Amino acid sequence: MVFRVLIIGGTGQVGAAVVRALAAEPSCAEVVMVNRKAISQTADPRVRAVTLDTAADQFPAEVTRLAQRMVAQGDPVYGASCVGVGKGSMKWSVEQLKVLEIGVVGGFARGCRAGGITRFSLLSAAGSSVKSRIRYARIMGLKEETVQGIGFQRLAVFRPGIIAGNAHTPSYAAWLGRLIPGPFGTIEQDDIGRAFVAEFINDRAPNGLVYLENRAMRQRSRALRITKADGYSEATP
Repeated sequence: MVFRVLIIGGTGQVGAAVVRALAAEPSCAEVVMVNRKAISQTADPRVRAVTLDTAADQFPAEVTRLAQRMVAQGDPVYGASCVGVGKGSMKWSVEQLKVLEIGVVGGFARGCRAGGITRFSLLSAAGSSVKSRIRYARIMGLKEETVQGIGFQRLAVFRPGIIAGNAHTPSYAAWLGRLIPGPFGTIEQDDIGRAFVAEFINDRAPNGLVYLENRAMRQRSRALRITKADGYSEATP
């Protein structure tokens, strides 16, 4: 089934991996990246960038209009946020982090939902919880709660551990992370990108909230690669 994706954070490290994976997926008809600053258009005509002022009061309404135009074309449209500060988060105040992670992402998600998008994928982090003693994990938990409260029919929350292949992750950290089992260990950035695509193309996924940690993301990435090798474009639930 042909689908379209409206994404914010598509120029970041993980976001770029998601966009690359979408560009490699034949059933993806269009990727629209919402950016705060103008960027050069890609060589792929299916991928285009739209510049919006994410700090403006009318930002959610502009996203709504953009989503409505995409939905009007008749194909399923999915929303995605890959916004993340990365290693620079320690230099940001709590309020600055909340403005980006909760204010901008929340405004984008509300705009998507008001524009008719019913399924949304959200990049978060392992250990995210509003009760966490770790500042960034606590803010990620607040972001998850904010988007969950918007009322998408299906919300997939991606919670990677240490991200290998990411410019913000030191090579030694990625190596050490491979010794850590479970959700806090290392996952390849490209596996996250393919896991997002697997979520988009799985039109039989049940409604509700799903959390995808390292193991689940790797499984979906592997399933997508296998189906592509077999000449299909269908991922497992």
